[in-house]
Formats: sequence, structure tokens, C-alpha cells
Amino acid sequence: MVATDICIIGAGPVGLFSVFEAGLLKMRCHLIDSLPQIGGQLSEIYPQKPIYDIPGYPTIKAQELVDNLMLQIAPFKPSFTLGERVEAIDRQEDGSLIVTTSDQTQVHCQVVVIAGGLGCFEPRKPEIAGLEHFEGKGVAYMVKNPEKFRDKEIVIAGGGDSALDWTAYLADIAKTTTLIHRSDTFRGAPDSAEKVFALAEQGKINLILQSNVVSLNGNGHLKEVVVAGKDKNTYTLPSDYFIPLFGLSPKLGPIADWGLNISKSAIEVNTVDYSTNVERIYAIGDINTYPGKLKLILTGFHEAAMMCQSAFKYVYPNQHLSFKYTTVNGVNAF
Repeated sequence: MVATDICIIGAGPVGLFSVFEAGLLKMRCHLIDSLPQIGGQLSEIYPQKPIYDIPGYPTIKAQELVDNLMLQIAPFKPSFTLGERVEAIDRQEDGSLIVTTSDQTQVHCQVVVIAGGLGCFEPRKPEIAGLEHFEGKGVAYMVKNPEKFRDKEIVIAGGGDSALDWTAYLADIAKTTTLIHRSDTFRGAPDSAEKVFALAEQGKINLILQSNVVSLNGNGHLKEVVVAGKDKNTYTLPSDYFIPLFGLSPKLGPIADWGLNISKSAIEVNTVDYSTNVERIYAIGDINTYPGKLKLILTGFHEAAMMCQSAFKYVYPNQHLSFKYTTVNGVNAF
């Protein structure tokens, strides 16, 4: 039995930052993640993807952000259970909770924080003839190592942030980079869209709008993609790799059976402290939902800070949360 103050389900960036906020309040954390490594989606799906909206970093790679978060929380000595999925949460007579994983690891805690991102997830696969046949043979649903695509002919499909960001990033690596989108406008950030349009005007990428990839051809490995335009006429493009980026399909898994209020595969929370309808259980990051929710890492960081302020009352029921300022070498400090 692992004993801790807060059990965090999910070791992605929001879960990791929660350790820091909890540590400032003298609360211990144990993190559980079904993935075999720390970092959540950032490490598993796009470790080399540049991120542009972290304060103080004009750009930072996903894995670098995870590594920095680990350095930040190291003084608070969190513990981890990796490669195991949380199966059950059982309430004890004193209100505390016991979390049990798929490998029967048990964690006794005062508070459970669900920071599981999209939950159990898998890439959304478009209906394209030959797609599954070429999986691992030229079809990739994520970019883990950009060097794999150096001097190759790459075709990306999609209109969200991932498609835009990877198109811009691979433009300097691949032999040719082509982005195909079914519309003439993008769902991603306007700034990212502007970068892609600028790269197309400069001739650094091929941008094909109002079109869809309809089939794939090859002999043992992908050789070309077949594209259908708005007029339904088709033509082929040479391609060593095809990367369809249409987002992820979230699956809550056992979380759906814990009595939580759930809307569209997300957990409803109170925005005062990001608590759920079940006492001592909080949800932060992409896995929660509320009016005005923005699925940003930055948003999850804010939610983590607010959650810890609320969780304090369960860990230290006889203490009031307060801060006292002192002066160290003329500088105000806690």
C-alpha cells in the first residue's frame, strides 16, 4: 500500500505541475499513468513537437517541457506508478480513498486528482482506401522522431493545430512537404495558419485545399497518395509517408463507472476549485469540461493551482491555509 496525500491519475504536464503546487503546500503526491513513461501525450505522441503558448518560452519542444517540469518538482520527491491503469476508487470510513490499479497496486490518499488528458485515446482514422494496409509501411498517425522524415516526400492531411504545426516544422526537414485539407480555412490557431500560408507562398510547402486523400498505393511500402479535388477528379502525388492528423478519440475507460457527472466524454467540474460531484475527487486538464473551457496546457496549470488550494482542507483538516511574508536580502519571499 502506497501512502500519500494526493493521488494524481495522469503524469502529463498538468499532472506534473500539480505536484509543484501541492509541494508548496506541503502535500505529497503519487502519480499513476497507464503509459510506460512520464509525460503523457507530450512524450508518447509528439515529443519533438514545438509548443508556442507556454509563458516565458517563445517556443519549447514537448519533451523539453516535460523534462523541465520534472526538474521543477524534483525537490518535492513525488512517486510514480507507470504502465498501470486505475481500475477502482474505494472510499474508507474516514473519507479517505484507496485507488487500485490494473496490477493491483493500491494507493491510500486523502484526495484523488484526475489529470488524464483525453483519457485512453487513439488516433481518429479517416476513411481512406488502403490506410490500414500501409500502417507502419508509410502511414504514421503521430510524429515521434522528425528525423525519420528527413529528405522524404511527406503528405500531411488535416486542418487543426497538429497538422499546421507539423507542416511548418517538417518544411525544413523533408524533401517535400504537402498539406491537404478538405476546406479552405483551418480550425487551428490563426497564427499557425498564417505561417503555413506564408510557407506556401514562398514555395517551401505544397498547400492543397478543398481536397481529400481518397486512397493509397504502393508495393510493400507507400509510394503515392490519390487526391480528389472539389470537382471529384483524382490525381496522384508521390509520397514516402502519409500523416493523417485528425485528432484523437477519447475513451474514459473505468473512469466512466465512478459516479462522476460526464458530458461528451469529459468530466463536469465546479470552476471554483475544479472539484467533481464526488467529494475529494477533482478533475483538471483536458479531461474536464465547463462553460468556456479552453483545452490548453496553460489552462490546466491554472486549474492545478486552484485545485491544490481546495485539496489542502482534506489533507490538513485542522489547519487554515495562509501565507506569511518575510524579507530575505531585501526581497519579499514566502
